[in-house]
Amino acid sequence: QVRLVESGGGLVQPGGSLRLTCAASGFTLDYYAIGWFRQAPGKEREGVSSISSSGRSTNYTDSVKGRFTISRDNAKNTAYLQMSSLKPEDTAIYYCAASIGPAIATYDYEYVYWGQGTQVTVSS
Repeated sequence: QVRLVESGGGLVQPGGSLRLTCAASGFTLDYYAIGWFRQAPGKEREGVSSISSSGRSTNYTDSVKGRFTISRDNAKNTAYLQMSSLKPEDTAIYYCAASIGPAIATYDYEYVYWGQGTQVTVSS
């Protein structure tokens, strides 16, 4: 069974850090680019960061540049999102997704597998 499972979310104070993990099962992540998305209450889903299958290419939405770092360990079939200097506006459900092929996906519809999400709440 193909699955992506996110973990590592939780409640953190402003300025704190969390590391999200995206674990794949039922398929090999080596051939997939990975994206992290988030959706806050009442807002549309937005792309946060993505990484190519090799890990050599990454991108970030402007609001997280310099604070978040995406990475992957294909040997562990896992991807990560290290989040630092967290702000209340980072509060959302975070999802990882996989798109077929080496390059970072351009469009959301290219992502074929999605996780169930993990809640991140930044609050004092």
